Amino acid sequence: MVTILRKASLPNPADVATRLAPMAAKALTLSLREPRPAGFPLLFTKHWQLIEPAVAYLHEHSIQRAHTPDTLRTYAEILYDWFETLEQNDIAWNSADAVDLVAYRNRMMTQPSSHTGRPYCTTTINHRVRGVLRFYAWAVRTHWLSESPLADKAGDFGVARRHRSTRMRYAPDGARNLFVLRQHEPLPRPLVSEQARELLATLSPPYDLMARWQLCTGLRVSELLRLSVTDIGEQPPPAASHHTIEILRKGRKPGYVVAPASLVDETNGYRSGLRRAWLRRARRNGRTTDTSPLFINARGAPAGKNAYQRAVSSAGQACGFKATTHLLRATFACMLLARLEHLANEGANVNPLVVVKILLGHEHVETTDRYLRAIAVDACVLKRVLDTLLSGAQEP
Repeated sequence: MVTILRKASLPNPADVATRLAPMAAKALTLSLREPRPAGFPLLFTKHWQLIEPAVAYLHEHSIQRAHTPDTLRTYAEILYDWFETLEQNDIAWNSADAVDLVAYRNRMMTQPSSHTGRPYCTTTINHRVRGVLRFYAWAVRTHWLSESPLADKAGDFGVARRHRSTRMRYAPDGARNLFVLRQHEPLPRPLVSEQARELLATLSPPYDLMARWQLCTGLRVSELLRLSVTDIGEQPPPAASHHTIEILRKGRKPGYVVAPASLVDETNGYRSGLRRAWLRRARRNGRTTDTSPLFINARGAPAGKNAYQRAVSSAGQACGFKATTHLLRATFACMLLARLEHLANEGANVNPLVVVKILLGHEHVETTDRYLRAIAVDACVLKRVLDTLLSGAQEP
């Protein structure tokens, strides 16, 4: 089977055998133009042969294009699953064609994930298929392959996405849907105020505060975890009702969020209380601590994405409803958009979609529009939103 090994750091000469110490010392002095960091994924076949095109593809996107670690992990998972499928069926990667890709897609449609045991959703299937198509287009472009039926520019399969009426991204080619399944994006169902309060009360620190940040600012999980102590700064003056915080958005784009003063007050209390105590305990136990991240766990280590997502999901189950970290962000978007729509209908000079687009860090306003459609189809949710959120006196 295909195996992923993570690149390790160079050893210290004192930690290796005496006869190897000179070579280890020499290795530390070598200067590489594009060194791969520790933890970089290396893919090997069942015969322990390096899958060079896959590694070169990951190298370009991680080192040369400077994509984020999350993007690198996603691309590595797609290539691992594809090459594992090819190996199981004894198919050479450079001879794979449309039939092989369709069989790969259909397998995901009929068999559950070996990792989670759950059926693949349409979004995941399309994401992996597009990833494979993107890889073969890259292989032809960089001359790993002279040609490939999976890199057919006429069909342009790799960029097939759901239709956007205001932005035509591809020609109306019927063959475009050969690989990619028709996808209907579900509209978000935002939490109402009572559900948000119950969820926050069920979560344990620091996840309750992290969830409050998402509900009040709409931060993505990756952006939330990148927040540092210096980003928050000092407590705003008592007269200030909000605090503008500069952040690094998805894709390393600069942006900002507007945090209520009460949220910043609560965060400062967490910093001087639990966070400080956890760091002290970690130092007493001899653990190395990084004091820059804002959110840390009880062991003094930076809060992890998976642990936070599991905590939110478990808390939602305990409360009797589905909860995810993305739903917290969607709740902020729907509630703010509903309030702005209400103000615009009363004559305020405001463009609700543009405001929410900026605060969510969306690149295109069409992405934000799904939240407007979500509140439009559920009048009950809209009424409760207008009655309970952003009233100035109450916060979720």
